[in-house]
Amino acid sequence: MADNATNANTPLVGIKLPTPAVQTAKKAEPKGGFTWGTGRRKTSVARVRIKPGKGELKINNRELNKYFTRPQDINNVVAPLKATKTENSLDVFVNVSGGGITGQSGAVMLGIARALKNYDPTLLQSLRDGGYLTRDGRMVERKKPGQSGARRRFQFSKR
Repeated sequence: MADNATNANTPLVGIKLPTPAVQTAKKAEPKGGFTWGTGRRKTSVARVRIKPGKGELKINNRELNKYFTRPQDINNVVAPLKATKTENSLDVFVNVSGGGITGQSGAVMLGIARALKNYDPTLLQSLRDGGYLTRDGRMVERKKPGQSGARRRFQFSKR
């Protein structure tokens, strides 16, 4: 018994332990020449693909002005491209579903910003400064049992 205790306390001199292999992080090659980004807002989800091109922007196979008609939604979508000065040098293709118009434009904005970040890491600071990489986590509050809505109660009758 004492022999085992002595072996446990003796230092391991001259024994080389295997060192774990250090792997360098390599940037993944984009699939089909596209860089991907996903954006979410409320219940909308936007899948964004970007590649070098002449500035084409299509949402669900439609032109930007045909899909989003309100100026604030159009400005919301192109804001990350304007902030990074890449609006005329990249082609952007978006598939967006779910939610309403404003939620979809917010999802597209986040998706474009994330795709730009993956495409060129030097654009990260300008995207962060504009707040384009921050996901808006506000969601609709669920309806509660015994009430007519999330906060609204049924009418109270005293008599």
